Amino acid sequence: MEPTLMWVLIAVVLIGAIVWITMSRLRSRRLRERFGSEYDRTIRSEGNTRKAEATLEARAKRVAKLQIRPLASADAERFDGSWRAVQGRFVDDPRGAVTEADRLVGELMAARGYPVGDFEQRVADISVDHPDVVMNYRAAREIAQQHAQGKATTEDLRQAMVHYRALFRDLLETVDEAVHDDTHRHIPAGRH
Repeated sequence: MEPTLMWVLIAVVLIGAIVWITMSRLRSRRLRERFGSEYDRTIRSEGNTRKAEATLEARAKRVAKLQIRPLASADAERFDGSWRAVQGRFVDDPRGAVTEADRLVGELMAARGYPVGDFEQRVADISVDHPDVVMNYRAAREIAQQHAQGKATTEDLRQAMVHYRALFRDLLETVDEAVHDDTHRHIPAGRH
């Protein structure tokens, strides 16, 4: 092989490697920005970065195919009223309030278009558009399971309500009914 051709091939391989490394870093940065702490949790769960990033990208593709929609204002008001009633119930019946909060979050997810089957799949789906509060859902659900086993204290139940509230408020998005522009997927409502 001619020395000039060999140097050209080496240069092409080096340029290819640099492009691949750059694209890989951009992909990682984009996923880290989109998923926040869920990115790191998924890496720990999967055992390596490449597998975790493939998992996160698969989640995003799955959710993009779903019909996730904001709520109409009337539905958002109804859910908000239901949430206030659940919170008010906590003082007299903390266990019942946590059970009701879990049910209400599931109902809100269904109304928004999230599938409500398997818990882990729900968490994965929520992590795509709500990565900052998905950890709250996991924590609240864990406490709710401890409650079902009779192992949760009133303080644990209070903490579950705090977690559910953060998730609930983030999921409570409405469509601005004066705007019928499909270019905006979600228009967040004012948080309470």
